[in-house]
Amino acid sequence: MSETELIEDRGDNEDLISLRALSSDLWQGKWTILGVTSFFAITSIVVSLMIPNYYRSSVLLAPTERESSGGLAALASEYSGFASFAGLNIPSGNSDQVELGLEILKSRKFLASFIERRDLLVPLMAGKEWNFETNILEIDADIYNTETQEWVREVSPPYTVVPSSLEAVEAFEEILNVSRDKTTGFVTVSIEFLSPQLARDWVSWLIADLNKEMMTHDVRIAEETIDYLQKQVNSTSLTGLQQVFFKLIEEQTKVIVLSEVTDEYLLRTIDPAVVPEKKSRPFRSIIVIVSTFIGGFAGVLIHLLRLQLAPAKRD
Repeated sequence: MSETELIEDRGDNEDLISLRALSSDLWQGKWTILGVTSFFAITSIVVSLMIPNYYRSSVLLAPTERESSGGLAALASEYSGFASFAGLNIPSGNSDQVELGLEILKSRKFLASFIERRDLLVPLMAGKEWNFETNILEIDADIYNTETQEWVREVSPPYTVVPSSLEAVEAFEEILNVSRDKTTGFVTVSIEFLSPQLARDWVSWLIADLNKEMMTHDVRIAEETIDYLQKQVNSTSLTGLQQVFFKLIEEQTKVIVLSEVTDEYLLRTIDPAVVPEKKSRPFRSIIVIVSTFIGGFAGVLIHLLRLQLAPAKRD
């Protein structure tokens, strides 16, 4: 047998001896490893059972077919030269109203107004768990007293006993998800909350309030624009310029008419929100499995550290 083969054989034997020694050490500490692993497993079961269920309700939306933006864009292309000569600036209508609406939906101002208008502060900030038997969201008595209708939570500055609008908005942002498919243009808005009923209601109210907000804003701008354009018609004798004004008035009138025809001004519902029957989280089985694995690893590490420290103690 060559010298190289002898070295390789010696190395294999050393590896085998090391593996046997490690197995022997682990077997000696089997009760430590089992105890730590069991502790982690039992603790994870208890903790996972204490975590309340959350339910997600989603709504699928599509942009409404609004002709006003397209009409303004066409007018901008057709009459921009003439209007510029007269000292006017015709809007191009190229801005994405849906993107604007989604940014408004996620804004602090809109959400704060929504929470106050819909009276969501108590369930949002003091909700504890959904009771399926009574079909009622249980309120945490340590946060809000339902009998006296007073906030009783204990907080440290800068937080106050009564949650501020900023704190409420931050809490709402954690349960709100808004996404848009760039390819299809479809919008998905979802709410994940303790109550499946409230999750459905809140996401439906969000879309209704957003459509109303955008409609109110556009109608106000359209009415102001029409008043201005009518004054311009009366102040000029140029036939061509008057035609531009009348076209613009027509496009703005379409905005007002559309607002009276449908409540789904900006986004129309493709798939409405429903009351979810299954929880979205927590994943208790995964929590227990991962925690048990970590416990086993921790048990092995603790035992090996004890073995390493034992000779030092004897010395």
